[in-house]
Amino acid sequence: MKTLLQKASAMMLAFTLLIGWMTAPVHADTALFTIESENAQLTSDLQVVTQIYGQPKPGFSGSGFVWMQNSGTLTFTVTAPEARMYSISTQYMQELSPDGRSQSLTVNGVTKGSYMLPYTKSWSKFDFGFHKLKQGSNTIELKAGWGFAYFDTFTVDYAALDPLDVQPVLTDPEATPETQALMNYLTEVYGNHMISGQQEIYGGGNDGNSELEFDWIHNLTGEYPAIRGFDLMNYNPLYGWEDGTTARMIDWVNNRGGIATNSWHITVPRNFTTYQLGQSVDWKEATYKPTETNFNTANAVVPGTKEYQYVMVAIKDLAEQLQILQNNKVPVIFRPFHEAEGNGGLNGEGAWFWWASAGAEVYKQLWDQLYSELTETYGLHNLIWTYNSYVYSTSPAWYPGDDKVDIVGYDKYNTIYNRYDGLSGVPNEDAITSIFYQLVDLTDGTKMVAMTENDTVPSVQNLTEEKSGWLYFCPWYGEHLMSSAFNNPATLTTLYQSNYVITLDELPDLKVDDPTLSASITPRNVEFDKFALGQSDTAITMNANGNTLTALRAGANALTVNQDYTLSGNTLLLKKAFLAGLTVGEHSIVFDFNQGQDPVLKVKIVDSTPSAAISPVSAAFDKAANLQQDISISLTLNGHLLASITNGNYTLIPDQDYTASSTAIVLGKSYLSTLPLGQSAIIFHFSGGNNAVLTVNVVDSSVPVPAGVLSIQAFNGNTSASTNGISPKFKVVNTGDSTIQLSDVKLRYYYTIDGDNAQSFWSDWASIGSEKVTSSFVKLPTSVAGADYYLEVGFTSSAGTLNPGQSAEIQARFSKTNWSNYNQTNDYSFKASSSQFVNNEQVTGYMDDQLVWGIEP
Repeated sequence: MKTLLQKASAMMLAFTLLIGWMTAPVHADTALFTIESENAQLTSDLQVVTQIYGQPKPGFSGSGFVWMQNSGTLTFTVTAPEARMYSISTQYMQELSPDGRSQSLTVNGVTKGSYMLPYTKSWSKFDFGFHKLKQGSNTIELKAGWGFAYFDTFTVDYAALDPLDVQPVLTDPEATPETQALMNYLTEVYGNHMISGQQEIYGGGNDGNSELEFDWIHNLTGEYPAIRGFDLMNYNPLYGWEDGTTARMIDWVNNRGGIATNSWHITVPRNFTTYQLGQSVDWKEATYKPTETNFNTANAVVPGTKEYQYVMVAIKDLAEQLQILQNNKVPVIFRPFHEAEGNGGLNGEGAWFWWASAGAEVYKQLWDQLYSELTETYGLHNLIWTYNSYVYSTSPAWYPGDDKVDIVGYDKYNTIYNRYDGLSGVPNEDAITSIFYQLVDLTDGTKMVAMTENDTVPSVQNLTEEKSGWLYFCPWYGEHLMSSAFNNPATLTTLYQSNYVITLDELPDLKVDDPTLSASITPRNVEFDKFALGQSDTAITMNANGNTLTALRAGANALTVNQDYTLSGNTLLLKKAFLAGLTVGEHSIVFDFNQGQDPVLKVKIVDSTPSAAISPVSAAFDKAANLQQDISISLTLNGHLLASITNGNYTLIPDQDYTASSTAIVLGKSYLSTLPLGQSAIIFHFSGGNNAVLTVNVVDSSVPVPAGVLSIQAFNGNTSASTNGISPKFKVVNTGDSTIQLSDVKLRYYYTIDGDNAQSFWSDWASIGSEKVTSSFVKLPTSVAGADYYLEVGFTSSAGTLNPGQSAEIQARFSKTNWSNYNQTNDYSFKASSSQFVNNEQVTGYMDDQLVWGIEP
């Protein structure tokens, strides 16, 4: 059901904006290596200066700093004492663009990605993230993308990696003993070993031979994988058939001693409008793709709708099989609604599956709904809940929450598309360690991270040298495993036969046969308000069932008796001082008894303390020189203090960008004039309570605006510096007061082709229908900065009209027919800083072939 093209061409290993990682040295108080930029090897178009346009930039070290404009390469070498992961950072200033400026990092001749340097008027640190250096000499280059930044120093240091110490606390406090035993084992091996896995084919594939991949592995390596991947998709309300999956799961766990994981490619009818609940549908008339159905995912979480009722029936079919597994004492690493974010974005614009097409908020509601139905309505407690994440800037918004996720997974498909190691035509054996630690950081290290699907399995050398602590790997079936284009047999054999990888025969006996009665607690869920007027101690009643309480644990920390809690008979009091010290959100407190299963108390911390407020919450600013004015904002602090004001990654500077009193903030026009046209969100951070947001609508009435009735919004779905596919997303908006014929509209995306070759265009999805979208590639008569070609997108006569205020959206891709790479960093219309629709004047719009939007290059 998963095509290589769909998964691999869309799977962008987003190595941009790797900001905020822990990069403190772990071996010494001083960094391993620091170089003054002026001492690096500089190309002739770079300058060593102490001032810019006559303005000094004090605070740099050494004799000066390097001014990188729109070209140039800075190169230095560093000697690494051992092959491992290192952090690379710079002390820099970038005061040209609030949107950031793109630069490209290369390590030992391999481009590691494009990095957006945030706007800052003071010397600041920027982390390029973790990168593997070989033992001995390594060459590091920084090349101007959009350029225009100043560099003071560069630092290379040992990467301070997360200890990968995860507590075996499941989100389901009623988890079966077998499920808890599996969780205990997983947390024991996590970070020390990697468990081998393999996905089986389903639906009668391989001519009914579901053992093909497993026998192939055994014949090659002499071993079997420890984890087997299954899919319960065929138990569904439409065309459901019994393909023996549940029976194979029971056999794999109970008879062969393995571990089971399953996904759930649950389908919906292609024509949901005419579908009647309970109706049988041929599998060809069912789909999981949002582009092939009119199923409204937003309705799937609204009780009473037909979509909701359909999902409830689908969950019932799933629960029936999971109940059989639970009755047979089979725990499951359960991975539903996987790969949700797809190509990225908050609103489902990058979705590959119907369950993500309504965006992040609906997706999380769908996850919560499934969790509640399975655990509460159907009483299923044999599940270890696994969520698929990505590393886009929008990815944290999709995370269902620590209280409903046990493992974070990532699906690695990067052997043919989107690899960054500078190779081609060979398997990509990289351990993608940078992605691993970004996913660790997603939950502050509280959840295990697994490679839940992959094509090429990383080499054991890369895994161990980089300390890439993936919990397990699980190649997809067929060619993804057995073709030498995806997996080098020698590498796979070495991996399976290494001490690092756990195979089926090395698993312990995870069966549980313990007649001991476990303790229990009442209630199992409590809420505590940090607002001082509402605080009180929280009472918990324990039924020890003959066991003895030995400790209370919150994560890795043991609570202190008589300080954090008191115990009198069967009543335990959690002290309000302890609860008030917890952060807002969900927490798990483990009641550790001397034997039996340990009950878990879920504590939800809220804070109803009145927040500070600002007025107004929106304002306008005109960049025209004679119309610029400061913006004054009234403050109601409610006992809080103003901590900072930010715009994206930039922190506004007091008495430079704004002035403050106890009752008002004045944003200076000198700062406001640096904001880009359109809307900017200025965030006010306070010492407590919620942040406040001021939306500033920036215009420039001094710039003649073409007489027109439409605007073009855009963003790039693929922000990799080097890519074989450019993925622009467009939205045409009717901003006038009369109807527009779409057939009269054209828009142009400007770029450099980087090697002239025939090109192909695809409209993956369009709100008016992809078949109504036209395209052409036009070579400019004379190349200009950032462009020698443009893609022109238009509409057929059947595309219809746009009424005032309406919009049409197109999700597009284009590539060269030989699949060679483009370099996006110097493309006129490319913007790496945006992950959702914003006005883009560098994508031009035309009515009847007359320019009505944007600026041509």
